[in-house]
Amino acid sequence: MQDKDAIIPVISKTKLKAEADAAQAIGKKLVDLPKDKLLKLNLPEALFEAVMEAKRITANGAIRRQMQYLGRLMRDLDPAPIVDQLQRWEGKHNEENARFHGMERWRTRLLADAQAVSEFLLAYPQTDSQQLRTLIRNVQREEAAQKPPKSSRELFKLIRETIEAKSERIEE
Repeated sequence: MQDKDAIIPVISKTKLKAEADAAQAIGKKLVDLPKDKLLKLNLPEALFEAVMEAKRITANGAIRRQMQYLGRLMRDLDPAPIVDQLQRWEGKHNEENARFHGMERWRTRLLADAQAVSEFLLAYPQTDSQQLRTLIRNVQREEAAQKPPKSSRELFKLIRETIEAKSERIEE
């Protein structure tokens, strides 16, 4: 026998709509992922197949319907682990971009300021200073002669290898 005073929770239509939209947004992120990352997520088979089907569809109306279907499938499972992994991948991407931009700033500083060379060698003592100085001179000559940036790429490669070698030693 049911208690007449028992309160049945009522979820508003607005909240239901927001949850459906959030599930669809997660589905959209899944569709944008490459297949190898999708496989790493260990998605349920029906969801994986729906995502792969959404990747194949080109018609706008069909894409919209498929995204709604993905949203409906997402509502039947706990999206927290999927969202967690997506955020980790996005964070990793942001970290990589920040590291890359830091290396570019080093290259710019090395080319613009002679004092930056000694700062770089102080921060990364394992660097071959002669090779570094030679590359900097070559980059400046190439820029003056308006030649392709071959040495600039080599300088960036040296900076990247040096910084990565130091970060690998720190991790060990």
